Amino acid sequence: MTPAPSARIGLVVNPVAGLGGRVGLKGSDGTEVQRRALALGARPQAVARAELTLRHLPSDIELITADGAMGAESARMAGRPARVVHRPARADTTTAADTRAAVRALAAAGAGLLLFCGGDGTARDVLDALGPEPGLPVLGIPAGVKMHSAVFAVHPRAAAEVAAAWATGRGVRLTAAEVVDRDEGALRAGRLSARLYGRLTVPVLPARVQQRKTGSSGPAPGTPAGIAAEVAERVGPGGLLLLGPGSTTYAVATALGAPGTSLTGVDLLRLGPDGALGPGHADGLATPARVLIHDARADQLRTLPAAPYIALSPIGGQGFLLGRGNQQLTPELLRTAGRERLLVLATEAKLAALAGRPLLLDTGDPELDDALSGHVRVITGRRSGAVYRLSV
Repeated sequence: MTPAPSARIGLVVNPVAGLGGRVGLKGSDGTEVQRRALALGARPQAVARAELTLRHLPSDIELITADGAMGAESARMAGRPARVVHRPARADTTTAADTRAAVRALAAAGAGLLLFCGGDGTARDVLDALGPEPGLPVLGIPAGVKMHSAVFAVHPRAAAEVAAAWATGRGVRLTAAEVVDRDEGALRAGRLSARLYGRLTVPVLPARVQQRKTGSSGPAPGTPAGIAAEVAERVGPGGLLLLGPGSTTYAVATALGAPGTSLTGVDLLRLGPDGALGPGHADGLATPARVLIHDARADQLRTLPAAPYIALSPIGGQGFLLGRGNQQLTPELLRTAGRERLLVLATEAKLAALAGRPLLLDTGDPELDDALSGHVRVITGRRSGAVYRLSV
């Protein structure tokens, strides 16, 4: 399906999207979670994420939006004019009902494309506002914690690229993309429970709109021990290791002798003084690794005694390495650790499933994303690996 050109784009921002990411809450849905996130020192990011998109959007595109932090503030920060067509009931706080009302107002005002800034919960609100058979094309500017739905650009700058192509009607196709969300309560308890809520019409440019997250069958027997052996050798005796979320890193932690790490969070481990895997031990290590911080928050990782190694595995199907579910790993921490301490872990099957698409970066710092881009060696087993591309 080919879109008709339109130079009027609507923008709605969920100001609290992603609030729980850096404080390890695995989501931001609900006022109680948002209060807790703020109490833990979280700072809103969504307004700035939308601003980044608008800074890269061609100036001849007409922008309509909602007032305040729901869109007009991002436009003001980006230095571009915008016509306000909706004002939320309260300026100091917004709700899902405000998002739905703003979406309906933008549609009524003649938006040809709707940009929304948020996460999977915001995508659900957009779906609810447009109905079961939405005709208005939409595209998400990623600002949430999880973002497993296939309705988001891979990066705020990519959202601008897709929107610009939409405005000219060149190179873009429309597709029905799945809106998926996870039960955040179950996620915080370490259980993975996802549900398909419906589909939104999304403009797509190759490699600029993310795939839906796919499940993992788990690494083949013996693979985690091989990856763990390679990680232990890289980190060295007594070294600090941050393990990101996912089934691959969870299996590696078990092989390192530290079961019970978080399947959905970030954990800080210290390797044993032997620093190597040895034969004849049930847990694989002569001296098991210790968990120093379970389900860490960003503030707990600011004052580590030494720069840690950071071991991450890409999200199945999507390929995201940074910026989805691991926002506790802040740009400051990543710079301190350095590119040489970034360990990418993946089975050969997971890499093959990406079909050549790159591993993706969205740290929240565009300069860092660019600095980390390039080729990296992926650890796939003991003494085995693959060179793979990192990109935004």
